[in-house]
Amino acid sequence: MGVLSRTPPNFFATPFGITGLAGTWQALSQTGHAPRAVADVLYLLAAVLWVVLLVGYTARVTATRGRLLADLKDPVLSPFVSVIPIVALQLGVGLYAHAPQAATVLVDIALVAVIGLGGWLTGQWMSGAPDQDKFHPGYLLPTVAGGLLSSAAATIVGQPGLGRVCFGIGIVCWLVIGSLMLQRLFFRPPLPAALVPTMAIEVAPAPVAGLAWFALTPTPDTLAYGLAGYTILMALAQIRLIPIYLRTPFTPTFWAFTFSYAAVATLSIRWAAAERLSALQVISWLATLLLTALIAAIAVKSVVALIQRRYFPPPPAVSAAGS
Repeated sequence: MGVLSRTPPNFFATPFGITGLAGTWQALSQTGHAPRAVADVLYLLAAVLWVVLLVGYTARVTATRGRLLADLKDPVLSPFVSVIPIVALQLGVGLYAHAPQAATVLVDIALVAVIGLGGWLTGQWMSGAPDQDKFHPGYLLPTVAGGLLSSAAATIVGQPGLGRVCFGIGIVCWLVIGSLMLQRLFFRPPLPAALVPTMAIEVAPAPVAGLAWFALTPTPDTLAYGLAGYTILMALAQIRLIPIYLRTPFTPTFWAFTFSYAAVATLSIRWAAAERLSALQVISWLATLLLTALIAAIAVKSVVALIQRRYFPPPPAVSAAGS
């Protein structure tokens, strides 16, 4: 299995980000301005990467007894385990236009895994007295992103009741975890360099919630406007963080930018279409192309790091005892 057996759970941010880009191109195609094939190719690429990484991660957790449980208890890695079923959920959304029944089954299975894992991790955090200084924005993934993306996916495949239930999970967890997260970022020591890019995740809950609410309620209402407003605020906050990001050495954690910013781009397209803005085409293409350029740049950096053998974590040290 080689280097793949060193795949940590945070590496699933790569196919997750590509599904986000696919969703943006899908939104662009639905406004009549782009071919659907681009989104389909991106969903396919994400599926291939997800399978490859799943094989590697399976090798990781089977090579060492108790490795999966250790990851689920790890204060840094545990939230990223949830991205594995979340990507499957997004792939189900991409499949729905081509195979509705198969996509519905995939979404339902992934949704059960996402919510179930989110519940387990919540119980783990409640009982484990986590160190606040190891708390990072990735903690928004299991229940906040998981709940809201499950809401949108369930609604898209024709299960709006289930979508409303999952929306409640995502929103309430966002209010709780989001508040704790801002308190940690405001008043505790800065995040370690390897986790600095996860601050991009802070922008995600509002646009992801906005997209879930658009799926449930296509006509903009007060809640939709409120979520759009908070999206704007957090997007502006990201501008202030650019100097910090530029000083941070590249690591695979930079994939945290991808889905977060994709959610902002996709919501911008949805709003431009809902408001029938005269600049709809300009806004839609600009958002999509800027996002595509950003993700392409991160992908190029990743390929360079792979070639230079700096991408995967180093192999575990071998004890010298008995040598």
